[in-house]
Amino acid sequence: MPELATTDDHVLGGRILLRQPAMGYRAAIDPLLLAGAVPALRSDRILDLGCGAGAGALALAARLPDARVTGVELDPELIDLFAENIRANGFGDRMGPVAGDVAALGPDLRDASFDHVMMNPPYREALDGDASPEPRKKAACVEGAARLADWVEAGLAAIRRKGSITLIHRADRLDDIVALLHGRAGGVSVFPLWPKDGLPAKRVIVSARKGLKSPARLSPGLVLHRADGSYTQEACAILQGTGALTL
Repeated sequence: MPELATTDDHVLGGRILLRQPAMGYRAAIDPLLLAGAVPALRSDRILDLGCGAGAGALALAARLPDARVTGVELDPELIDLFAENIRANGFGDRMGPVAGDVAALGPDLRDASFDHVMMNPPYREALDGDASPEPRKKAACVEGAARLADWVEAGLAAIRRKGSITLIHRADRLDDIVALLHGRAGGVSVFPLWPKDGLPAKRVIVSARKGLKSPARLSPGLVLHRADGSYTQEACAILQGTGALTL
């Protein structure tokens, strides 16, 4: 097979080097927003399901200097890129790549030992006909063998009691997410991502804690863009790694 073409990019205001595929799925702002929403402390253990080349995991590690982050990815070329990115950014002592399928995590990851799980699952259901012909982009955007229920189940299996599960997804699948968490995790917080003032949210970040029965809450959310299309000051703080989201 031909060698995977890659580009060397920088995120978090240049603080993180991200080597990623030149074609197909490329990390946008979603994994960075997700990383900014995980309610982790400095020394916590975090599992990133479907980490890709590691944009979200690396951003979280940069925000929390003592956190230990494990990333799981099915695509062997992406997991290799993640390993390269860990070394390039000097995180080898507290980050680790694991090649694996969310639908079939090993017992060492389903042991309820992580403090937090973060995930950016494919947004489209498996039967969605409007999918990219590029295989890697399709795999990132359209559910495969692992459906949304499998992602949530794997996340809940990995975290300890009162540990958090945080995911970013399409707003029109919010009812599915809440239904999957019902009875298993409480304190559900829904954080809308508003494209601009006055426009409906297309994305939401949802966070919950395993084993709790606290009521759900709707957060004010975050407006991403000003009227001229530039990022708001609040969004810039997250994307440059100088702030965190409070869900």
